[in-house]
Amino acid sequence: MKKKSRNEALKASDIVNSISVVTKEKSISMDLVLDTMKDALATAAKRYLGKPANVEVKIDKDKGTIEVFTRQTVVDFVEDPEFEIGLEEARNIDSVLEIGDELIQDLDVDLFGRTAIQTAKQVIVQRVREAEREKVYADYSERLGELVTGTVQQIERGNILVNLGRTEALLPYREQIRKEHYRQGENIRACIVEVKNNIKGPQVIISRTSPEFLARLFELEVPEIYDKTVRIIKVVRDPGHRSKIAVTTNDSRVDPVGACVGMRGNRVQAIVRELSNERIDIISWTEEISLLVRRVFAPAEVKRVIPVGDHKIVVVIREEDLAQAIGREGQNIRLASKMLDREIDVFGDQEFASLTEEQKEEALSETPSAPVDQMGEEVETDLPINEPDEEVTYDEAYDDMREEARGERFEQNDNEENPTQDTIIEGAVSSLSESDEDADSAIDEASENKEGNEAGSSL
Repeated sequence: MKKKSRNEALKASDIVNSISVVTKEKSISMDLVLDTMKDALATAAKRYLGKPANVEVKIDKDKGTIEVFTRQTVVDFVEDPEFEIGLEEARNIDSVLEIGDELIQDLDVDLFGRTAIQTAKQVIVQRVREAEREKVYADYSERLGELVTGTVQQIERGNILVNLGRTEALLPYREQIRKEHYRQGENIRACIVEVKNNIKGPQVIISRTSPEFLARLFELEVPEIYDKTVRIIKVVRDPGHRSKIAVTTNDSRVDPVGACVGMRGNRVQAIVRELSNERIDIISWTEEISLLVRRVFAPAEVKRVIPVGDHKIVVVIREEDLAQAIGREGQNIRLASKMLDREIDVFGDQEFASLTEEQKEEALSETPSAPVDQMGEEVETDLPINEPDEEVTYDEAYDDMREEARGERFEQNDNEENPTQDTIIEGAVSSLSESDEDADSAIDEASENKEGNEAGSSL
């Protein structure tokens, strides 16, 4: 092979160093990017040659060298022109070759031309983007239920696009606490509830109304929950208004409720402030249903607990506490029903005593309850849900908001000193043909126009 010039070696070193920077920033494999570059340069070489050829590319990331060459076996009769070359043709290149020898010819990348270099740049940039998307999807898929903190980036039709750093997440309208209002640039906490892998990139859905969000906040504020000394058994919520959380412990020295409340209520108050003053009832869990019912309805005084089969409980409350036990618009009794996984009928003690035998028999008849999930949320519930008048498709809203946000970032990048991932790689590959200044100028202009048109759609 021919000896590489000093300028060529410097160009190759610049490319390898630039790609190394990108792979570290994006946390993707450098080997993957280098393999992509090999494929891109091989494709460019074949287009330049205009005929079948066994093109090989060697990139030494340690030495910072790139070599592009063809390798063919000298034969008497050519059957596969891509891997074989006739003896006569081979001797025109090297007169000492014999049958069975290998003919290796170096290729000058400067001769590939503008179109070939542009194709190589597009392939590399696209592969890096795909690798980054796949890694982001894989990482966030493993983080379902995890608490994340981001910055409000955009608000549209009630939906909020949140910048998590490596990607954007969507906080849909129905996953927001109604009394809260957000502004662009504010920090926001939420829980990852769903991750989709769409064509335009991973789609992360977060929530502030899910029971998991409240559970993660308690893990954050209560060390005993984080180290599993205290365990959360169940969480039920009417987001923004009231919630109930049942906790327990196997350590007799620890008071699970006291641990969650904290000294002078500092732990639970921090969570209440995060949830816009949502009232939180902390309950010490027990398997004894009668005692659990009394704890769920506290401070209302429970006179009698009458289990009716496996799906219903009749609870008799002191008459003066009846309104408190039911709650505003039946809120407390609905949460209690979800906490206990049973339908609950509540009577005042005087009212229950005044019932006829027939009325009592009807009240104590068993009826099925609504199904609930592991965190106490009913699959179908009567709780009112305030939603926008217009049905919003998350996929469409998410893509639209990401496209607009992507466009804004491109405008910002034009005024920033730090180059983007695409600019670093494209600039590095363009350096392979620096000898043709006009070609380089045309490539960069075409690339910028293409990126501007694809902003948002290729995030």
